[in-house]
This record gives sequence, C-alpha cells and structure tokens, in this order.
Amino acid sequence: MIQNPILKGFNPDPSICRVGDDYYIATSTFEWFPGVQIHHSKDLKHWKLIAQPLNRKSQLDMKGVPDSCGVWAPCLSYNNGTFYLVYTNVKSFDGVWKDTPNYVVTTQDILGAWSEPIYLKSSGFDGSFFHDDDKIWFVNMIVDHREGKFFGGIELQEYSEQNKQLVGDTYYLTEGSVFGKTEGPHIYKRHSYYYLMLAEGGTEYGHAETIFRAKQITGPYEPHPDNPFLTCSLHPEHKIQKSGHASLVETQHGDWYITFLLGRPLTELGRCTLGRETGIEAIEWKNDWPYLKSGSALPRLEIPESNLKPHVFDASDSKYDFDTSELPLDFQSLRIPLNENVLSLTERPGYLRLKGKESLSSTHTQALVARRLQHFKARITTAIDFEPKRFQHLAGLILYYNTAHYHYLHISANDLGEKCLSILSCDNYKQMESKEQIIVPRSSTIYLRAETNCDRLQFSFSLNNDNFQNVGEALDLSILSDDYVTNNSDRYRPAFTGCFVGLCCQDLSNNTRHADFDWFEYLPL
Repeated sequence: MIQNPILKGFNPDPSICRVGDDYYIATSTFEWFPGVQIHHSKDLKHWKLIAQPLNRKSQLDMKGVPDSCGVWAPCLSYNNGTFYLVYTNVKSFDGVWKDTPNYVVTTQDILGAWSEPIYLKSSGFDGSFFHDDDKIWFVNMIVDHREGKFFGGIELQEYSEQNKQLVGDTYYLTEGSVFGKTEGPHIYKRHSYYYLMLAEGGTEYGHAETIFRAKQITGPYEPHPDNPFLTCSLHPEHKIQKSGHASLVETQHGDWYITFLLGRPLTELGRCTLGRETGIEAIEWKNDWPYLKSGSALPRLEIPESNLKPHVFDASDSKYDFDTSELPLDFQSLRIPLNENVLSLTERPGYLRLKGKESLSSTHTQALVARRLQHFKARITTAIDFEPKRFQHLAGLILYYNTAHYHYLHISANDLGEKCLSILSCDNYKQMESKEQIIVPRSSTIYLRAETNCDRLQFSFSLNNDNFQNVGEALDLSILSDDYVTNNSDRYRPAFTGCFVGLCCQDLSNNTRHADFDWFEYLPL
C-alpha cells in the first residue's frame, strides 16, 4: 500500500510531472532558501529529495519579504526536452495590495543549473504552464484589491518561447464555484476536453478541489457535476484534512493519479504541527470526468500500490557530520543564500560554522539553517562549540515556525561573563525567557537535544553526549503550526509553512562571534 502522506512535513502545493518512467513533484518553500523542493520517484510510493532549483539570488531575491511570503505554488512541467518551473515570489501581504511577480526558469537537466528567470506578469499568483499541441499557455489566479475582494478569478494568456514573454489577448476563464477563494489553477487535456482544475475554499479546513471542462481552452467551462471532487471538509473526524491544491498525472500505462496538499491534525480540527504535506489518490474517469477511486470525495489514508515497478531509494542520513563542502539538501536558510560571511564548512573542517548575525525577528540576514520536522515523535541532537562574551551572543538549537513563533535552547553569557544555557520562546512576538540558567563550562563541547512528542517539546543538554539533563518543563510545540499562528495573532497573518528544527547563531553586538557545530542528528522515534 501507499501510505499518505507521501511527502512528510512542510511540502505543500504539489505539482507533479512525469518524464518517461520518472515522476517529479515540486512544492512550495515560501521564505526558505533555496526555493522550491523537487522530489523524484519511479513508483509513486518511494520519493527522494533531489533538487532545490532556485539557488541563486538572481533567480530568487527574498531579502525582507514577510513571513510566509516568497515562493508560492510552483508549477513543474516538461515539453520537448525542457523542464519549465513557474513560480511566484510574493513580496508583500499586509493591506489590500499584494505584490506577486511571476517568473519561469528552465533546464534540460533537472539535477543541473536552471536558467535566469523570465518575468511573466504580476496580476496574481499560482501561475501554471500548459503545453498544448503548438502553444504554451500561462494561467493564474487574479488578485483583486477592490473592496476587500482579493480572489478575482482565473485568467489565461499565451506564452511566446521565442519572445520570452506573454503575448496576445488575456482570457477570463471563470470566477470559480460557490466554494470561493479560487486559486491554484492547472489545465490538462484528455481526449477532446480541456480541464481546468482549481483549489477552492481556502487552504485550511474548508479546502477543496474542483474541476471544469471545455471544448476550447478559452472556454466556456462547465463544472464537474459533483464538485468538489476532492475534499475532507465534510469529515472533520478524518485523520487527514485540508486536502486541495492538487495536480494530476497520467502514468506510462494510462492510469491517473492526483497529488494534493493535506494536514494531519493532532485532534479533530486541531493543530497540524508538521505543516501542510503532500498526499496522493488514484483517479478513475466516468463520462469524461475524474473521480477519486475511494468512491467519494474523501481521500484515503492509504491506497493500493501502482502497477509501476517498485523502486526504493537508499535511506537518508539521520546524522549530518558536516564533512562536505556543501550543506545537505535537507537544510535551508531564511530568505537569502548564506555565503562565507555567514556560513562556512571549510574554515574548521568537519564543522558547520555559523557567524552570528541578526536577531530571530529579522527578515533580512539570519545565521540560521534548519530542516523540516517530519515526524510527530523525533529526537534532534547537536554538538556545539561556542564561547560567548556577552549577553548579545547566542547560539544553539531551535524549533522555528516564523519570526514570531519559536522555541530556542541556546548558549549565551550572563552579566558575570559565565557561559550559560537557557530557553527563549516566542509566541506572537511575546518573548518568554526561562528563569532557569544553567552554568556550563567554557572551552568544552555542549550537546543540545530536543525531543518532540506530538504537541510536547522537551529540551535537554549533556556534557558528554551520554547523560542528558532536562532544561525547563515541557513546552507547547503546537504554537509552531499554521493553525495556531492564524488563530492566535492580533491581526491576520499568513501562516503557510511548518515547523523547522535547526541551528542558529546571533551576534547582536557586532555580527562577528561564531559558533561551530560538529554534527546534527535527526531521529524519528
């Protein structure tokens, strides 16, 4: 059986693409750099992270973008030997204006370098390419700032590969269905119909996928008789929720599947601490309309394996020794590429050196690298060498959602100049420092640990990597979730990412004090 989710942890807005016997899924990364994650599979069951294509500032400049902005809803496609990746780099969110430039990059080698970006338009987000017989079409949702409307429907325009720009008339396709909040458009062609598939209802518990069809790509489009054909919104007891923002793929044997984002709440309609993940369902066609093979609009927790030849990848490393010249793909930074002024894997061979920069509130330059939390129960441990001289020098192990929500076990210095260990938590920008400060010896390696258990987080430390002592009481991990951030802020804030675990260093004095990390271990429990 194929277990859902197929991509665990923060991996939303899947765009699936088949090239021969190979399947690829691109997912959103928002403010995390490099932009876009691409996973590879040959059997739709086993997946491996292989690329993060937007890895140059010239392709993706996110310095200063707000939390949960940046890369929204990429679309990965392939035609005549070329991969195309369409993406939005959202620059602002507050107020009525939304700045949403859309771009496309290309490559002939999905593991190689991607081109410089070509600007498309800024009328909305969730852009997507459809390769018709002799044309490329670009479809996107429209942002309508008038009278608080926001979701303005779906529009279509031709893309000229020769001129490297959109050309010709713009066609308004639909405002969507009664579910509203229409976004995430993708176009497909099967037999004599064009299909326009949409995400609707918002990306929370009312999320749904609808589909329309037409004889001409420009319309008019008629709705599926049983829209939405994919949703969990009527079944709050189901173990997966929020299903929507989907994409379709046909196998080399003529079978069809749909990938979609989902959330796994800890309680009914509760908090999803692992963020929005990616699931899969099988599709059958009736009267030229797609239906889930589950027999309803509700996706299953597991589906039968495809008739594709099984292909299992080697298990990913659980321990990172930082003995190579590049960070493992699992790790990302916030908003910007980290050059030698911030991060080095060569200055002290076998160690990751982070050079303290701005605070955890910064949307500009943070010395922070992290990977997704992908399991409800996990143990994360690291070994750190750090010699702070003042209270503005901090470094350690962090569980991070955004600039306003995190738990941070860190080393610093007190007013007596002693090296000390404590916890700093942030909830909706309200900082809470633990009263307990543990004095630790100077010139010695300190081992820091975080252990998660659903909505609980317990920090601990050791001087020998053997005997660990708890630091403080168990903390509420569930504040590091979309659901908490959205529902407990003083005003609406975008919250579309997930919990990351990682390493960071701050020097709030002069941006020079560094921390060395010998290794980082992530163990599912």
